[in-house]
Amino acid sequence: MLDVIKLLPDSVANQIAAGEVIQRPASAVKELMENSLDAGATQIDLVVKDAGKALIMVVDNGCGMSETDARLCFERHATSKISKAEDLFSIRTMGFRGEALASIAAIAQVELKTRRKEDEVGVKIINEGSVVKEQTLVPMAVGTTFTIKNLFFNVPARRNFLKSPAAEMRHVVEEFTRVTLMNPEVGFTLTSDGKELYHLYPGNLKQRIMGLFGSNYDGKLLPVNQETDRVSIHGYIVKAEFAKKTRGEQYFFVNKRYIKHPYLHHAIENAFMEMIPKDSFPGYFLNIEVDPADIDVNIHPTKTEVNFLDVKLVYAILHAAVRKAIGQNNLSPMIDFDEPTNLGIDFGEVVKSSNPIVQPSIPVDPTYNPFHQKKEFSKSSFGGGYSAGEKKSDPGDWRLLYGERTDESPKDDSQDTSSNTLDKSKYIQLNQSYIITTVKSGLLVIDQHLAHYRILFEKFLKELESDSGHSQQELFPQPFTLNANDASVLREMLPELQRLGFVLEQANATTFMINGTPADLSECTPAELLEKMLDNYKINRTDLQLDRKLCMAKTMASQLSIKAQTPLSELEMQNIADQLFGCSVAEIAPDGKKIYTLLTLEELTQKL
Repeated sequence: MLDVIKLLPDSVANQIAAGEVIQRPASAVKELMENSLDAGATQIDLVVKDAGKALIMVVDNGCGMSETDARLCFERHATSKISKAEDLFSIRTMGFRGEALASIAAIAQVELKTRRKEDEVGVKIINEGSVVKEQTLVPMAVGTTFTIKNLFFNVPARRNFLKSPAAEMRHVVEEFTRVTLMNPEVGFTLTSDGKELYHLYPGNLKQRIMGLFGSNYDGKLLPVNQETDRVSIHGYIVKAEFAKKTRGEQYFFVNKRYIKHPYLHHAIENAFMEMIPKDSFPGYFLNIEVDPADIDVNIHPTKTEVNFLDVKLVYAILHAAVRKAIGQNNLSPMIDFDEPTNLGIDFGEVVKSSNPIVQPSIPVDPTYNPFHQKKEFSKSSFGGGYSAGEKKSDPGDWRLLYGERTDESPKDDSQDTSSNTLDKSKYIQLNQSYIITTVKSGLLVIDQHLAHYRILFEKFLKELESDSGHSQQELFPQPFTLNANDASVLREMLPELQRLGFVLEQANATTFMINGTPADLSECTPAELLEKMLDNYKINRTDLQLDRKLCMAKTMASQLSIKAQTPLSELEMQNIADQLFGCSVAEIAPDGKKIYTLLTLEELTQKL
């Protein structure tokens, strides 16, 4: 029998490695930008075309490479970071396995230009499919430029599995964000198809977060700083009131390397317990500094997963650090034992004063009896009853609290709840949350929030389908800044937003000017409403695949409908009831909850 085991050619081995390390254009972006950071660059520029499928170029002003190193860097497992196995546990740089450049060269057309400070000229190397096609000397500035063209040109099956340009670009922006966040001292730019999406200047972490996610984050962040002998944690958490329904702004780093760690994420969620709704997620940008010997980052090809030597210790310190940050900023009840307890009063001075301390007295009328007093009520105070100065013969009657109402006979003898005529002179609000009125067959109890939710939902859905929304012009246009990914999603939503009455004008790649808003926008600010709509749109698009119009109508209606604990006049209650039973579906709210219930005369008889 012939031997069947054979060594693979380097080109095939590199393509197999590329399948693990380079899964999409964003993977190549990550590896090249991390190499630039390791080279000590203070300015890194990223240029992509067609979401990186046609072109990825990374330009840095780092230390550069010699001609020999430039040629050797494309070899598999060629690295400057380690020379023995023990070095794996003391590395603080980003990439170190020596697979990235070899993998990229195996599946793309790569041009490398690099020059060190001590060299007069640089070197240019062209590598296609792991084969060096050209090597020449070129004049250039100090640093390195990597240009990747036609990614997966020789692996068409992998190229066919790439997503749409918009989806792939979101992955590119996400990798760009992860690399830039914990390196605020370095300047970065990102240009896509000739448009500059980001221009990040060197600064501190808070400035970098604002540069990536918008200037409105200035008031949303709380600093986290915790130093121990084993672990140090620094960064920011997002205030509880700005928690989102998506996991967008959640970034963990270990020694400035982005990681995913569900166990540590639980530490933060637990710290925010009872401060945010159950369907919302806290935001955070945190870097955990530990001894490299206490972690293993080489357990996953993309190095986004790590093992901690003592993960329970890290969990406890992280949880305590977040709770401390929340408490110091008065976002949760706490006792500050460091604060003085005398409330600014010098009792010693009071004792020394010549003025005697006088005990306060309260005048009391011993003849007062509340049950023998006559109380006058105005009609305006209780929505009905007696006018000012008018008294009833029996002033002790409890019915005075509700005023007198004129009984009206029902106009409809129908037994169907939806067709029962509501007694429009008798509307009572219970707990400022429920509308109670009489119908022919008993008492009708309506949830005011769910009723208004249904009314507005059908209204907005009609506007989306008929383009009949009304807009009111903003006196002063408001800027609305997003990160690049959310800005691209908002652009998808623009046609529907315009039908609802929003007038948005794109100022640049990530900022929109709010020139007009829906005419019935009330307490909710336009920016808050747009953020909610964006969050819900992303959730429904990825998880539920709901119709875009239904999703947006539900979000608008949910945010603008009246809430529980909102006082209503009798006319307002009547209007809600009338409009509810004019809806195509009056029984069920858009979220599936029951809007009203009928307490029949038979049920009342049984209970009394």
